[in-house]
Amino acid sequence: MKKIILPVAAFLMLFSCQNDSTEIMPEASTILQRGCASQEVLAAQMKADPTLALRMNKIEAFTEKAMLSSRLVNGKVEIPVVVNVLYKTAAENISLAQIQSQIDVLNEDFNAANSDYSSVPTLFSGVKANIGITFVLQNVVRRATTTTSWSTNDAMKKSAKGIAPTTPSTVLNMWSCNMGGGILGYAQFPGGAAATDGVVMDNNAFGRTGTVSGVYNLGRTATHEVGHWMNLRHIWGDATCGSDLVSDTPTHNTANYGVPAYPHYSTCTGTPVEMTMNYMDYTDDRGMYMFTSGQKSRMDALFVSGGARAGFGI
Repeated sequence: MKKIILPVAAFLMLFSCQNDSTEIMPEASTILQRGCASQEVLAAQMKADPTLALRMNKIEAFTEKAMLSSRLVNGKVEIPVVVNVLYKTAAENISLAQIQSQIDVLNEDFNAANSDYSSVPTLFSGVKANIGITFVLQNVVRRATTTTSWSTNDAMKKSAKGIAPTTPSTVLNMWSCNMGGGILGYAQFPGGAAATDGVVMDNNAFGRTGTVSGVYNLGRTATHEVGHWMNLRHIWGDATCGSDLVSDTPTHNTANYGVPAYPHYSTCTGTPVEMTMNYMDYTDDRGMYMFTSGQKSRMDALFVSGGARAGFGI
């Protein structure tokens, strides 16, 4: 199951695609397949800010050093969360109960307390991991808007039309709004600008009660996007048989959708069984229910002294 960890320079090559999203998209219809725009947003940010690649290069080098030296965070990491709700309709003004349900899902999924954790196949039981990070709802900020749907241009994070983030160096900001273009959500990776740091999600995929619908009704969109916010890549490495920079995840051909039957074999070198139930794949909410020890190490490295999100460590 081992795969080669790419050097940082090669890692940065994964983000060569360009995708500038600057227009408000039309209202989305029913979303049939998971759409996460984190990778496209990162590519656009790198195009706009050449220094971002240098910052991410340093973060990656620090992460690799922290993992090799076992200098990972000890003790408790607790993440305060501010949820920013942008709404045009009453349904988009999601309830506190719906918001809390999303916090509950994050606490379950990041602490191996999700009810489907026991479904992890025996093949992967030796690498499944309890991340051990907790989330606490600190505040909910609401704003009525005339915007019908939002794109990935970060307009929801700016005070002109949206809500600016609250102290992003010590608080995880999440935005709930009506996303267009078939996008369920997107996150900003460590190293990006503080003014746009955080996670955005469609209100119909936020939590597991209230307005949630379809196959994205268990709150796993946030689990996936917070994974990106904590420096995890898509499990297929955003390339055919690519690398996610994690040593204990199998090499995937590409993204998986729906709930693939197990075992699902890759045609990449070694034809490994793909870890379709990993939170960083694109499967339906009920089809994803695990992180790995290698992913835990990447996340932990953010919170040690000198890490990109050290302000959250306790």
